[in-house]
Amino acid sequence: MSGRSDGRDGLFIVFEGVEGAGKSTQIRNVSRRLHENGVDHLLVREPGGTAVGEQARALVLDPRLEMCPESELFLYLTSRAEFVRRLVIPALEHDRLVLADRYELSTFAYQGAARGLDLEPVRAANRLATGGLTADLTILLRIDPERGLGRQSGEADRLESERAEFHQAVARAYDSMAESDPTIVSVVSDAAREDVHELIWRELSVRWPDRFPRDEAHTGNIWSADEFQDRSPASSGEATEATGQEAE
Repeated sequence: MSGRSDGRDGLFIVFEGVEGAGKSTQIRNVSRRLHENGVDHLLVREPGGTAVGEQARALVLDPRLEMCPESELFLYLTSRAEFVRRLVIPALEHDRLVLADRYELSTFAYQGAARGLDLEPVRAANRLATGGLTADLTILLRIDPERGLGRQSGEADRLESERAEFHQAVARAYDSMAESDPTIVSVVSDAAREDVHELIWRELSVRWPDRFPRDEAHTGNIWSADEFQDRSPASSGEATEATGQEAE
C-alpha cells in the first residue's frame, strides 16, 4: 500500500540521498515553509523517532562497532517496524502529512547494493517490517558522493567512515531506482540551498497545491516524533494536534 490510504488524505513524503546530499537541511526547510503556510505535519527521521528506533540507530551508526551486513540490516528493519506502526500509520490514518528523513530506499541502496546482500530477501524482509507501506513520493537529493562526504563535519559515524567504493555503490543504486520508479523525483543538490529548496517545493506544490501552497498563510504545527507519540499512542488510534519544535 502507498502512504495515501483509500479514501483518506494522509501523505507520506521521504527524503533520500547519499551522505552529505543535504537531506536533513532540505527536509527542515520544507518543514519550516509548511509551518509558515499553516500546514500541520509530522517531521521524523529513520532510523529513529521511537524508543526502539533510537536505540537501534545508536548501535548501527556507532563507529566503534563492527557488525556483519545481516546484523546491520535487521537493526534498520527493527527500527523501521516501530517507526511505521507507531508514527507513520497512525498519522496517515488521521489524514496527516508525514515528512521522513530516509526510509526503505536507503536499505536497498546501502544494505542491498553496497553491502552486497541479495536484494530479493532484503525486499521481502523490508515488506514484513513495513507491512507494505510505501511513500507517496521520494525526493532523491543527488550529489557526487565524494563531494557529499566533504560537506560533513564532526566525527564520522560508522557508515560515513566507509570506503569511497561503498558510497559510489550507494549512489549508483539510488540512480538506478530513480530511473525505474516514477514516485522518485531526482533533484541535484550541488547548488545553493535556497535554489534546491525552490526546486523541491515546486515539485511538491504541483502535485499537492493544498499542502504545499505557493503563497504564505498562517503558521501551522510541527510535531516531533516524541510529541506525536505522547499525544497519539498507536494503541489508542487517537491523534490530536500539538505545537512544538522540529524533530531531530
